[in-house]
Amino acid sequence: QVQLVESGGGLVQAGGSLRLSCAASGSIFKMNTMNWYHQAPGKQRELVATTTSSGSTNYADSVKGRFTISRDNAKNTVYLQMNSLKPEDTAVYYCNGQVYSALTGSVELWGQGTLVTVSS
Repeated sequence: QVQLVESGGGLVQAGGSLRLSCAASGSIFKMNTMNWYHQAPGKQRELVATTTSSGSTNYADSVKGRFTISRDNAKNTVYLQMNSLKPEDTAVYYCNGQVYSALTGSVELWGQGTLVTVSS
């Protein structure tokens, strides 16, 4: 099965840093646009960052200048470097995107989520 698996979440103090990873596994030919979302309990899931297949990036205003999305296409992995973390960044972070399999074609996937908790 083609799937996305996130890792790297945890508990950090305000001002600290974390790096999240999202690894696509299975019969993957190419990752297209990939995204990071976050969702706090009882809140709407929000788009945090996007990277296109060409490497261009976009960020939510709330994280611009603090977070960096990147990708390693050879490893089929997307990263989210989070610096200067704030308590309001506390949420479950989800990887999402479109991947292409030589066997099954295009598919959109969501990872299982990884919890980031930022203490004040």
